[in-house]
This record gives sequence, structure tokens and C-alpha cells, in this order.
Amino acid sequence: MQYLGIAFFLLSSFLFAQDRELIPFSKTEFTYIDQKGNEKDIDLTGKDFIFVSVREEDSDGRFYAVDRDGTVWLSGGISSGEEVGYTPSGVWSVKYKKRFYTSKRYPEADGSNNMDYSLFFTNWGHALHKGNINSTSHGCIHVEENDIRRLFSWAGKGMPVLISRHRYIQFARPDLKRIYITEKQYRRARRK
Repeated sequence: MQYLGIAFFLLSSFLFAQDRELIPFSKTEFTYIDQKGNEKDIDLTGKDFIFVSVREEDSDGRFYAVDRDGTVWLSGGISSGEEVGYTPSGVWSVKYKKRFYTSKRYPEADGSNNMDYSLFFTNWGHALHKGNINSTSHGCIHVEENDIRRLFSWAGKGMPVLISRHRYIQFARPDLKRIYITEKQYRRARRK
């Protein structure tokens, strides 16, 4: 019975993830293509949101926290589903948050919390949460602890979460340079 449940989860994850596509055109403008091929333009200007470019071919493998003024203020590496389609593309929102959480489907053998700082964004249990970004997941998005703590504090229920298989770095690069590259400190020459 347990194998049947796991098989159903994997099949439903694959089916629900297929044929959805989210394409970024600017830092806040996107086109969403649903399972039926219908296109919808999305403009998130003036809204806080999280954009995730899953770690697959032609993607960045990063998350981006975008503030309502259109500034990418936080970004970091992620890992996602071990198979293409395990992490569903699309436009989602934070359904609920759990500071401490243990997966019911994939619990740790020692009983520890393996999904701390969870931001759940689908009805099927997909979440951004603390995890090892060097190993794949069962469909969730792993984020390093320092980054997920900040995301968890900032994100609220209903905040948009956009999952894409396309690159976003070209829109975020100017903000990231300003945030993460330390400028050299120059000293004035002393007068003699």
C-alpha cells in the first residue's frame, strides 16, 4: 500500500508539472503557459515575490527574492527535483509556513526535522525549505539555512512563488552585483 501511495505521488507530480511553463521577460513581467497551452501575461510590478529558476538545463539553479520596488535583494543556490518535472513550473503562492516540519512521505531515519523553515506553495506538499543544495529533492526546493531563514521571515502567506525552467540572472545581475560584490576601499594619500 505504501508503494502505491509513493507511485501515485510521483505520477501526479509528473502529470501536474508537465506542460506548464513560465517565461521571464523582465524582472517583474512573465508569460505563463498552462497545461492546455493558454498563455497569460503576468506583471508583478509593485509586489514582493520569490522567483525560482530550478536546477535543470537552461536554468540558473537559484532563487531570487524580489522586493515590491523591483529590487532583487537576496539570491542563492538551490536544488530541486531529481527528475525533470518533479518540481512543478508555474505561478504559485505561499499557502502556509512551518518553522519545524518533518516530511510524512520522506522522513529522516533519526526522526529529525528535515524540512525546517518550510514555505509550502502547492497542495501536493512542494515547499522551499532548508536543505542540501548539492543533492536533489523529491520535488521540493532546497535552500541553504542562512538564506531560507531570511526568506522565511520575509515571506508571508499569499506571496507569489514563481517556478521556471528558464534563466532569470540576466534581469537580476545588476542588483546582485550591487549587493554581493564588495567594492575596494581606497585611502587618500597622506600629505607630507
